This record gives sequence, C-alpha cells and structure tokens, in this order.
Amino acid sequence: MPGGLLLGDEAPNFEADTTIGRIPFQDFLGDSWSILFCHPRDFTLVCTRELSRAAKLAPEFAKGNVKMIALSIDSVQDHLSWSKDINAYNGEEATKKLPFPIIDDHKRDLAIKLGMLDPNQRDGQGMPLTARVVFIFGPDKKLKLSILYPATAGRNFDEILRVIDSLQLTAYKKVATPVDWKCGDSVMVVPTISEEEARKLFPKGVFGLLY
Repeated sequence: MPGGLLLGDEAPNFEADTTIGRIPFQDFLGDSWSILFCHPRDFTLVCTRELSRAAKLAPEFAKGNVKMIALSIDSVQDHLSWSKDINAYNGEEATKKLPFPIIDDHKRDLAIKLGMLDPNQRDGQGMPLTARVVFIFGPDKKLKLSILYPATAGRNFDEILRVIDSLQLTAYKKVATPVDWKCGDSVMVVPTISEEEARKLFPKGVFGLLY
C-alpha cells in the first residue's frame, strides 16, 4: 500500500475541509499532543459506537492536553448529519457538534497518502475502505505512535488513553513503562540513561533493575 507514516515522521502539513471549516493540519495541532484516528464509513454501526466512545472520552483526552481529530472517506455534510446520530447514541441532544472535528476525505487522497486503506474491505463500488488507524503526535509534531486495526475490528479507546499516559511520562521523565502498565504503577529508567545520570534525575533513588 503506498504512503504511510513511520515513527519520528513529521505530521503532514495538508489542508482539508472539516466539520469546523477548512484547516491547515499542522496549525490545528499547534503545540499540543494530538490523536488522528480514521474510520471506514459514516453512519455504520461499529463506527458510530466508536465515535460515541471517543466523544464521551474527550474530557479525558483534554486533561492530557491532547487534541482529537477524526477522518472518514465521506463528505462534511455526511459528517455533520452523522454527528447527530453519534450524540443521540450517547443520550445527548442530537446536534451536529462533536468535541472534535472530522476531516472530509471523500476522494480518499489522505487515506492513500497516509496508508490508511484496508485492501480486504471494500464498499459497494469495489473501492477499499479506510482501516481504523490511530496516529499520535507529540508537541513537536512528530509521530510518537501508530496503531493499525482492520476495518472490521473496533478500537479500545481505554488503551489509547493508557498509551498516551505512557508516551507523556517517557517524554517528560525519561522512563519506560513495563508490560500491562497503568498510570500509577512502577516504571523503569530508559536504557539510554547511565546509572550516574539516573541518580541525578531520581534523587530519591531507584530500586531493582534500572532497565
């Protein structure tokens, strides 16, 4: 599949129409952490439940200074109409406003450029649908994490929140998080830090293995 982003790549600086108007992507990101996630099609059951969950968790993402933005191979008008269904599914007023914008990619230009298509899932015209991709960018606009789910597998947004906690902890404290780590659990000093530097960074000391 052509296109795609690798860890450390800079966020693409495209312009796109969205549910909040036309935006330059990098300007939207600013100096925040951010998550770009795409879904196969508007109005479908799995996607509606996913974006409902994302909308519910928006305050949790905001606590970590994380901006959210979605993408689908449908038009802005479809996105706005669908937003009413998403809000209604959450038991809220069926308005067109979500806590994050949705990008219009009805020509699939961005899906191709960013490596988001699922070749095994196609629409009625035989065109590939977008997979369920998660890109997380840091304040430096570099890609810190990517997760690629097939179109048929709904995402776990609790895991996305968990891994953002891990990424931010690593960025600010120079530590790594072990298997099944959750916020508040013990962490490990990253291997690139010497024992001498670790003693300076962690004056209260460390226990067990450093790495």
